[in-house]
Amino acid sequence: MDVGRGFGGKHLLGIEGLQPFEIAAVLDRADGFVDLNRRNDKKLSILKGLTHINLFFEASTRTQTSFELAGKRLGADVVNMSMANSSMKKGETLIDTAMTLNAMHPDVLVVRHQDSGAVALLARHVRCAVINAGDGTHEHPTQALLDALTIRRRKGRIEGLTVAICGDILHSRVARSNIHLLLAMGARVRIVAPPTLLAAGLEDFGVEVYTDMTRGLAGVDIVMMLRLQVERMQGSFVPSLAEYFHLFGLTYDKLRAARSDALIMHPGPMNRGVEIDGVVADDIDRSAILDQVEMGVAVRMACLDILTESLRGADA
Repeated sequence: MDVGRGFGGKHLLGIEGLQPFEIAAVLDRADGFVDLNRRNDKKLSILKGLTHINLFFEASTRTQTSFELAGKRLGADVVNMSMANSSMKKGETLIDTAMTLNAMHPDVLVVRHQDSGAVALLARHVRCAVINAGDGTHEHPTQALLDALTIRRRKGRIEGLTVAICGDILHSRVARSNIHLLLAMGARVRIVAPPTLLAAGLEDFGVEVYTDMTRGLAGVDIVMMLRLQVERMQGSFVPSLAEYFHLFGLTYDKLRAARSDALIMHPGPMNRGVEIDGVVADDIDRSAILDQVEMGVAVRMACLDILTESLRGADA
């Protein structure tokens, strides 16, 4: 397997390139960690003696905290590096940073970066395992994996389900990773967004594209809303936030088009009253948003566990 794109032994840089059996293996491993995380004693020593660095060039409290908990619950020494005020602002390049970290002999780097492809570039210049925690508008593989685990635990399967991914597709790495994963696992995927927030060539991925929420949600099993990423927009993509909510925000009125047992998902953080009505987000029976948060720690534990197996084997 292509280590640069796949999950075969060293890095997790994206979902694209993973085989269904590899995705299933991560989900199966994560299932066991869900049970562990619900116990009073959550600590294991699987990664004892290994160093796990969270290298975040782009802030994300939710993702960084999830990875930190995952590493600590497996027994790793976890270091958080916020690069917002780092030496890179003094002229250091990404490759300089990679070489500096290499000299410190970490075992796992979890990297989030605002530029697409930056994580793959860094991975080529370090000897340790690298996990992509989100790069530009490219991919966010662990988000797609935790979404898949959430769906599988709530619905019992992924194959054969119809999933509508709705909202800011153009700027969303979450959408891209989910499209790759859901199609690989046999789901039917619909994209629902205003024309200004659709990416070019979506039909080539094998998805169905809609610009109307009622038509797009008709009969779906999963409604996956996306955050409107205003910070990535250069120019006007929506007339106003109020107009966006009116046409594309998830409300009970729009949700009536979906199946009566359709799950509601959102990767967070949510903009209530923009992408989703707060009452819908808090629906006890249908919302899986807090489940996604819980599954995130378990999936990241599984990824860390799998990617360090060869290191532990060498030490054994």
